[in-house]
Amino acid sequence: MEYHAPETLGDALDILSRGGVTVVAGGTDFYPSMRPGGPRGDLLDITRVAGLRGIARQAGGWRIGAATRWSEIARADLPRAFDGLKAAARKVGGLQIQNAGTVAGNLVNASPAADGVPPLLTLGAQVEIAGPGGTRRVALEEFITGVRQVALDPGEMVVAVHMPEPPTDAAGAFCKLGSRAYLVISIAMVAVVLGRDEEGRIDHARVAVGACSPVARRLPALEAAMIGARLEELRIDPAHLAPLSPIDDVRGSGAYRLEAVSELIGRALREAAHG
Repeated sequence: MEYHAPETLGDALDILSRGGVTVVAGGTDFYPSMRPGGPRGDLLDITRVAGLRGIARQAGGWRIGAATRWSEIARADLPRAFDGLKAAARKVGGLQIQNAGTVAGNLVNASPAADGVPPLLTLGAQVEIAGPGGTRRVALEEFITGVRQVALDPGEMVVAVHMPEPPTDAAGAFCKLGSRAYLVISIAMVAVVLGRDEEGRIDHARVAVGACSPVARRLPALEAAMIGARLEELRIDPAHLAPLSPIDDVRGSGAYRLEAVSELIGRALREAAHG
């Protein structure tokens, strides 16, 4: 087993092209899941690669480097629409995990209960991927294809996450239900981005739910029903939750999760509306 820590993206991709290499950053998912006897192959540490860390405003939107830590996101000066993402950053494990875990690691791990995915969905995130053929962008909805499954070809790695500039009147929120308040895997979680016009009617709506389906899902029927309505007029119907398919497990039943989602959506919308 060899440990590689390149400083350029070109060197990182060259090492990755050799095969049998596992990309690591914070390692907060990799090391706990390691089998006895250590890694089965070489490790590629991308935390020193130039350009893979940091948050920057660009023409038309925002860029978060793949190796950016969750604690950096939590402290960043971002528009109010990113408040849900910042709240999720403060829920990703304890401070030690937040100081090591990275945004790309949370996506590539592709857990149904990954805290970062619902708020990134509400922000219209695209995943930037680099590989032998150059770079490409994939919508987050298409990047995570199933439980522990992502749309990465051999020799490719995530280099950044991009979000378009949100509406100036939009605000975000994130609510998570677990068996306790901190350091817990979600039973259900909800992220929203909400915008309202001068009359208080909703003119921008994004709602995403995690831990209630193999991959986190937006709720397009609910989003469409919200446009033009006042927050106090909104009612959540079972049809609005149709994209979800929660399972029964040790943390809760599917029926309980659906009931919890309705409550969490209401809480998140109120939080986004009133700050």
